[in-house]
Formats: sequence, structure tokens, C-alpha cells
Amino acid sequence: MIKRRNFIWCSLMGLLLAGCDADNPGKNREQLLSKPPYAGLTDSIKAAPQNADLYLARGVRLSQNNQHELANADYATAWQLAPNEGTALQYINNLMLVDSPATAVKLLKQCIEKYPSSTAFSRRLSEVYAQVGATEEALDQYNQLLTKDSLDFETWFEKGTLLVQLKDTPAAIQAMERSYALQPVNYTGLALANLYAATKNPAALQLCDQLIARDTTFINEATFLKGAYYSDTKQYAAALEQFEECIKRNWKFTDAYIEKGIVLYEQKQYNEALGVFRMAVTVSNTSPDAYFWMGRCYEATNRKDEALENYMRALSLDKDFTEAREGIRRLKD
Repeated sequence: MIKRRNFIWCSLMGLLLAGCDADNPGKNREQLLSKPPYAGLTDSIKAAPQNADLYLARGVRLSQNNQHELANADYATAWQLAPNEGTALQYINNLMLVDSPATAVKLLKQCIEKYPSSTAFSRRLSEVYAQVGATEEALDQYNQLLTKDSLDFETWFEKGTLLVQLKDTPAAIQAMERSYALQPVNYTGLALANLYAATKNPAALQLCDQLIARDTTFINEATFLKGAYYSDTKQYAAALEQFEECIKRNWKFTDAYIEKGIVLYEQKQYNEALGVFRMAVTVSNTSPDAYFWMGRCYEATNRKDEALENYMRALSLDKDFTEAREGIRRLKD
């Protein structure tokens, strides 16, 4: 009881503190900054109000404690007092955290002019554009960067990632292939193998084997992609072998259970598939896919009440799960 009461007391105090002086944000800011872990920096700023490094340090500390709105003022002041590339990038990152993309874009454009030899701002501008849904502008920025340096493997990778979002898979594969050819890093290889597997390209298998041979750190991810390729090309025995290997290496690999269950479902082995999906739920009871596929198994075996229950549970975990919603409608009709 004591622990519970302490928890309730702390919660109440948090609510009270949040409610105090809600109509006086300036006072709240001043009170917060005068207490640890900010008090020392605040005193130093009062003694040296033109020292940009102090504002930057306090902004970083505020950011570390999720006080992004308060941090923004310090980043802005540091940038005004002593503009440099590092401060600008931290300020821009914080602007995105406080949902001010328009200000971030404006500052990025200023920095591109101010620091023409730096590619960091052009790349960050592309990322911001992509983040806010301005995909054409983002793609244009990546193309400009590649016009200046066609050997920039990071930009090829980021362009490929954006093209995946735009569902231009052939162009995404070309960009990823170029990136991997320039610098065969593991994360690019996995992204490319994923695209190969999704398009049923057997090159996925060779690339996964290369990644495993080079670095066993990524063996589970690469093995999973091999299983996905075999599953999509209906080589079910080989797919099961790969997914079982994933589970053997990591029994908490939820996606491997789900993909293994789907392979069994596709072969109409509904009871076996149901057992695998139940294991997936045991590993992670917040997986909407696991509940959805349990629903599919129950529906296939004419157990409609259980199917409906699992479709509803899947939809409760993912409000945008269209297939689960369709399953509910189908059974209710």
C-alpha cells in the first residue's frame, strides 16, 4: 500500500505542478531554469549573457530532459549570438521536435547559402521535406546533391528510401544498388535485399548470403528475408526452414512466427498455423498481425465467434487495420 500511495501522491503532485501558473509561462520557465540541473548554467548565463556556448549547453540539457519548447529559445539565442554549423543543426533538429517545419526549412535554406561547401544542410532539408510530405521537393534536393557528387552513397541510400515511400520500387532498387555498389554497408545491403525479396528477385538470396558471410550480427535479419523470398515464391518448405532458424536463434522474433504461420495457412494447415500464431501472441500480446491471422484461421475453420473476437482485437491495436475491419464486417453481415 505504501508504494501505491507514494505513486498516487507523486501523480497528484505532478498534476498540481503542471497546473500552477499555467497562465504565466514566463514564470514557469524562470522557475524551472533556476533549479537543477539547469541552475548552474542559468547563473553562468546571467553573469555572461553574450556567451553563446552557455545557451547551447543549456539547450542541450533541456533537450535531454524532453523540455524541447524551452530548449528552442536557447538554441535560437545561441545561433543569433554565434552562428555556426553545429549550432544550426541542433537548432533545426529541435525545431522539428516542436513541430515548426516551416521555420526549420527557412533556416536550412539560409544555411545552404551561408555554408555552400557543406552537404549536411541540403541532406537535412531533403529529410525535412520528406518528413512533412513534400516528397517532390525532397527528391529534387537529393537529385541536386547527386549532381554535385554522384559518388555519395548516403544520398543514394536516402533517395532510395524516399522512392520506397513513393512506391516507385524499380527506381528505389536502382538507387539502393548504386549506394551498395559505392559502399557495401550492411544496412544498405539489408534494404536492397528486402526490395529484391519483395519483387521476387532471386538476387535476394545471394545478397543475404553475402551479408551473413561478412557479419553474423545480421544473420537473423538476412535469414528472415530469405524466408520471405521463399514464401512469396511459394517455396514453402524452404521458407519454413528459414523462419524456424530465425525462431531458434531468437525465440522472441515475433515476425518470424507470423510469417511461419502464414506459410502454414497458405497450405491450409489451419490448426498448425493457429498454434504458431498463438505462440506469436505469447511472445508479443500487442501484435495486431498475430490476432488478425488467428482470426483468419478461426474463420477458415468456421469458428466465427472466435474469428470475430480476434479481428476486433487486431483492430483495437491498430485502428488503420483495413483487413481486420473488413473481416469484422464480413462476419457480421
